[in-house]
Amino acid sequence: MYNKVIMMGRIVNDPELKTTPQGVNVCSFRIAVDRRFTPKGEERKSDFFNVVAWRQQAEFVNRYFSKGRMILVEGEMTTRNYTDKNGNPATWYEIVADRISFTGEKSQGGSYNDYAASAPSAPAPQAPSAPQQAPAPDFSSAPTDDYPF
Repeated sequence: MYNKVIMMGRIVNDPELKTTPQGVNVCSFRIAVDRRFTPKGEERKSDFFNVVAWRQQAEFVNRYFSKGRMILVEGEMTTRNYTDKNGNPATWYEIVADRISFTGEKSQGGSYNDYAASAPSAPAPQAPSAPQQAPAPDFSSAPTDDYPF
């Protein structure tokens, strides 16, 4: 079985960071994902998804994301059954995030997100060295009727 969800959308509400009684950080938020197809003459529609991130991912979301920011979420869709306040059975759907990423969205100041400004820079790329020619393999002694594939 396979359960993988990848969504990119805007955060609907400020992420809410909590800590469990065992000391584990958990962050929950909702994202709005625009549908790819818009029927002619209609407004673009969005779908809304609940997301939960745990531990370091929770801290990462809480620190660098806020309402209105674009976010990429990878994880798995889960469901939980519960009884609503009227006593009716209901189901809660949420994405349990495995990976959270920036989308490359520019901030209002014209530079990339706040994280990019504070992240350590990557080492400068080095010029590639001249390619070295390896001698061509000698297949003259290989049997011609027995291929390895």
